[in-house]
Amino acid sequence: MQLQENKATNLVLAVKHIDGLLIRPGETFSVWKLIGRTTKGRGYKEGLTIAKGKPSQGIGGGMCQLSNLIHWLVLHSELTITEHHHHDRLDLFPDFGRQIPFGTGTSISYNYIDYRFRNDTSNTYQLRLWTDDEYLCGELRATEQQPHTFHIHAENEYFSREGGVVYCNGEVYRDIIDRTSGQCLDSQLIRTNHARVMYDCQPEMIKEG
Repeated sequence: MQLQENKATNLVLAVKHIDGLLIRPGETFSVWKLIGRTTKGRGYKEGLTIAKGKPSQGIGGGMCQLSNLIHWLVLHSELTITEHHHHDRLDLFPDFGRQIPFGTGTSISYNYIDYRFRNDTSNTYQLRLWTDDEYLCGELRATEQQPHTFHIHAENEYFSREGGVVYCNGEVYRDIIDRTSGQCLDSQLIRTNHARVMYDCQPEMIKEG
C-alpha cells in the first residue's frame, strides 16, 4: 500500500508538467521531454516499477499509469503515435472483468523508452490531466470536432499452455467510425497478444496445446 500511496504522489507531481498542454499541427508530444527525470530531489518517491519482467520498485515508479491514460486518449483521436512500447509481452496481473483490452498499455523508462505522438492534422489538441482522491483522470480536447469516432476492442481472447508455460492470447482492433453516418470505415489490427501469464490461472480457463 505504501508503494501505491507513493505512486499517487508521483502522479500528482508529473501531471503538473502536462495538464493544459496544447499540441498544435506539426508538433510532437514526448512524455519524458515534459516530465524530465523523476528524482528524489524533485519530490518523487519509490513506487511500483517493472524490471526484467518482474514487479519491482524505484524512485518515480507509477509513471506507466500516466502514459497508459494518455495512450488510451490518443487511440481515440486522429493523432499519430510515433513511439510506443509494451511490457515485454508479459501479463503481470490478473484483471477479471477487464474493460480496457489487454495490450493497450505502455512501458516507459527515463530517458530511452518514451511515449510519443505527433499531430499530423490541422486541428489543435489539448491534454487535460488531474488527480482526485481515488483516480487519475484525463481529457483530450480539440478546437474542432473530429470527423471520426473510435472504438477499441479485443477479439479471440484465450489462455493457452505451451511447453508448460501459460500465455494470454488475443487481438486488439481499432475501429474508425464516421461520425455522421455511424458507419465503420476501417477496422485496424493494432496489436496481437501472446503474453506470458505471471499469475495463477484457473485450469479450466486454459486451452491445452
